Amino acid sequence: MDGNGRWAKKRFLPREAGHVAGVAAVRETVRAAIDMKLENLTLFAFSSENWKRPQTEVGALMGLFRRFFHNDIDEMVQKGCRIRIIGHRGRVADDIHGMIEDAESRSVANRGLNLTFAFDYGSQEEIALAARELARAARDGRLDPETITPELFAGRLFTSALPEPDLIIRTSGEHRLSNFLLWQSAYAELLFLDVLWPDFGRAELEAALAHFAGRDRRFGALDKEAVA
Repeated sequence: MDGNGRWAKKRFLPREAGHVAGVAAVRETVRAAIDMKLENLTLFAFSSENWKRPQTEVGALMGLFRRFFHNDIDEMVQKGCRIRIIGHRGRVADDIHGMIEDAESRSVANRGLNLTFAFDYGSQEEIALAARELARAARDGRLDPETITPELFAGRLFTSALPEPDLIIRTSGEHRLSNFLLWQSAYAELLFLDVLWPDFGRAELEAALAHFAGRDRRFGALDKEAVA
């Protein structure tokens, strides 16, 4: 979800105004995903690298996160969303940690949209943590290194309870994953859009899914016509 700052700059507004508009885009996109009966939606809300931004901006982002969880989570829970937050939980304030746990516990029985927020998340850190866990198990004799498979490794990632992504959408014209779901996106379709995130909504999501529906996904194999 990229482009909040540029959206604000184009309108001669402070960066915080772009983040406020970005939250509104999150709200609209989640509602659209529910209406479309999507099974899974993962949103990259805050990266582990975002801590490097000016403290005033980080503080504003944390304030927006608090308001979003206070004002919007009830609606999502009532609409059947199962809410998960993936990422490092040891660096956030205690009240935010409590909001995360509350949202997850209240929605654990829901069977609608699996709504995941990547918050204080970095894929390289996630992969390193999984490798470290397996290395400790091997050191302690609880695991034979020869039995480590991609499936076993994936089971140690933050996303172990989720399917691998089918489609990754990056807004704002940038053509990179920026440390998002690097392991999980091995066979994901990638779609890079010029639209800035605050301008993304139902129409853009529908267009992205229509584009995805026209892709030929072979997962390394030949298509049926080539085999024939």
